[in-house]
Amino acid sequence: MVQKKDFRRLGPFLWEMPRGARNDMRVPARIYADEELFSLTFEDRSAEQLVNTATLPGIVGWALAMPDIHQGYGFPIGGVAATLLPSGAISPGGVGYDINCGVRLLTTRLDEEEIRPHLGALMDALFHEIPSGVGKGHRAALAAAQLDQVLERGASWAVAQGYGSKEDLAHTEEAGSMEGGDAGAVSARAKARAKDQLGTLGSGNHFIEVGVVDKVYDARAAERFGLAEGRVVLWIHSGSRALGHQVCTDSVRELQSAAARYGYNLPDRELACAPLDSPEGRRYFQAMVCAANFAWANRQMMTHLARIAFERVLAGKVGDYYLRMLYDVAHNIAKIEEHVVDGRRVRVCVHRKGATRAFGPGLQAVPEAFRDLGQPVLIPGSMGSASYVLVGTERAMQESFGSTCHGAGRTLSRHAAKRGVSGQELRKQLESQGIIVRAGSLGGLAEEAPEAYKDVDRVVDIVHQAGLALKVARTRPIGVMKG
Repeated sequence: MVQKKDFRRLGPFLWEMPRGARNDMRVPARIYADEELFSLTFEDRSAEQLVNTATLPGIVGWALAMPDIHQGYGFPIGGVAATLLPSGAISPGGVGYDINCGVRLLTTRLDEEEIRPHLGALMDALFHEIPSGVGKGHRAALAAAQLDQVLERGASWAVAQGYGSKEDLAHTEEAGSMEGGDAGAVSARAKARAKDQLGTLGSGNHFIEVGVVDKVYDARAAERFGLAEGRVVLWIHSGSRALGHQVCTDSVRELQSAAARYGYNLPDRELACAPLDSPEGRRYFQAMVCAANFAWANRQMMTHLARIAFERVLAGKVGDYYLRMLYDVAHNIAKIEEHVVDGRRVRVCVHRKGATRAFGPGLQAVPEAFRDLGQPVLIPGSMGSASYVLVGTERAMQESFGSTCHGAGRTLSRHAAKRGVSGQELRKQLESQGIIVRAGSLGGLAEEAPEAYKDVDRVVDIVHQAGLALKVARTRPIGVMKG
């Protein structure tokens, strides 16, 4: 059993369990947190899961956890691990079930007072245009050949159909189309579940939020990002829907049996994995890339539908209401990247589960428009709380494989939140704060109550002070849409 005493403090916001503390660890385990959040880590299995992650075959550097860490499947949510290519392990538990659950932020040139008289109608229009909720899809399903194109081309497929612009792609991680996908690696069951879900929000912690910039920390970066105090923005948080879940389910089954064949002695069967250059490892990677591409296409389609809603409600009533893409980041994904480990530049497979990329300035992977600044980092808060825009750093490249936290991090399960919170009362509370709510169910609303999450201000302050990403601006919600 992993305990607090197994860790030593390396700095104000960094804790480490040394490699030798358990004989099966291949690298140290590190947690970014302040004193209180570090202690909270031991109230569930997340610290133990992090140490288990440090046993992965081929892992290099450290097994890392961000301050939003909480218990997940296999890896903790908020976990980061890199394995050395070509034969380092790839693990579905290091990506998660909602492959490429991610967030994109769109900016406008509208101020809050311009949009406030039309906000109710705007939220109605968003709720009408974008299907939301468990299993909800569009009436028109994709043909099999179209779906295969989406799986292999991602958001670029959507833009080619007229659902967005090349600028949208330029401001999306991987340009919205990750290489290495093979639709043939995706099961018929996964495809059947996905055929009518493109351009849909889903449920759980997914949301669409109309927000307002209420604080700027870095005036230069904020101006470059199109952010100014009082300006209206739109957040879209969703993923690969049922397709990603089925890809993970299929792969976990296959890799749990594969682990024994490769002689892996794992401390937790949820860490099921295989060498990336094995048939099983390649097949999972190909299917995971397809699910990631579906998620980028999904958010691109929702962007198109949101633009329709904004035009329908605001045209002729306000000034420039066009939604411009700032950036889109993935949260649950495994990426092939180059990083410096022990003084050598090596190719690794970086698992980010409930963690987001935070690349620093000067890198080709950062959009050209921001390359001298660093990558925009998007960290949404819990419903009703603030959300943040940050910028990636060189320090993150050195310490965390260019990674940082992805959100606030849960403290209560969805069931516990529903038991302790009334959806009706929560709705009244939010609306008393001037936040208009549109939700498919009150139960789903209660699951995502602010009380179920850590304080996002505190989490973001930790990664800012640790230097993994630097604060640029904060937004507050004025309209929230949930499945």
